[in-house]
Amino acid sequence: MEKIVITGGAGFVGSHIVDTLIEQNFDVHIIDNYIQAKRDDRINKNAIYHEVDICNYDDIAPIISGASFVFHLAARPSVQYSVENPLETFNINAHGTCNVLEASRQGGVKRVIFSSTGAVYGDQKVMPFTEEMDLYPKSPYGLHKKMGEDMCRLWTKIYGVETVSLRYLNIYGPRFNLRGAYTTALGKFILQRQDGLPMTIFGDGSHTRDYTHVSDVVRANILAMESDNVGNAETINVGTGRSISVKELSEIIKGPITYEPERLEPEHVCADMTKAKELLDFESEISLEDGISELKEFLKN
Repeated sequence: MEKIVITGGAGFVGSHIVDTLIEQNFDVHIIDNYIQAKRDDRINKNAIYHEVDICNYDDIAPIISGASFVFHLAARPSVQYSVENPLETFNINAHGTCNVLEASRQGGVKRVIFSSTGAVYGDQKVMPFTEEMDLYPKSPYGLHKKMGEDMCRLWTKIYGVETVSLRYLNIYGPRFNLRGAYTTALGKFILQRQDGLPMTIFGDGSHTRDYTHVSDVVRANILAMESDNVGNAETINVGTGRSISVKELSEIIKGPITYEPERLEPEHVCADMTKAKELLDFESEISLEDGISELKEFLKN
């Protein structure tokens, strides 16, 4: 069985990728330190789990060695969390990524698929975001992911490790983390309505986002692993190409709303999906309305 390593494979997106690869009969190894808790619904009994930290090179190098592909998802996510904890998030998101890339080089890995983010764009004057734009991240988290993309380019150019960076846009779906201070607006809204509370909007609700279902993100990752069109340090948006305001999102979910002061975050987010279609033959398949209905049903059960 061909070996694949997934860092952060016990997380929201990573656990879905694990399930897909197990179904395809790969030898799947997960590197995760469960920093955001260990959840039974994110554990696949047919995968091999290694409770180690990507910040410790000597711990991860033997696990990565001999793998054909590495999906690097391990990170300390959230724009707001990184603003409040820049040193911690830098160590995990930047230093940890360097460790994964170097362990992949030393371990003979063919390709690393790096999970980046739309937060690298920051505020842009033109919509939708294209991968060729100059990047102006507004948070340490966005900066760390930009650094990760830059490291991928160098490890491809200097060392010949194939890499591709996927810029995710506001992912949601089953196993989504609805609790905590740093969940997305969509998750917070659904949880608040479940608890009979009004939905909290930060600012005036005009901020827009491109919400992407986790099953589409998984499919993009698998295509990035399989495609002969990538591997030369490409950056590719993974979104829907549809932008919706926070106020419109609250109207889809339905219920009363309250307003709080605006937070530090990009005003508008929408991905141009041309490159994903050209290189990966990828288009999103799950509409936001269908995805929210599915998520509500999942939470009921």
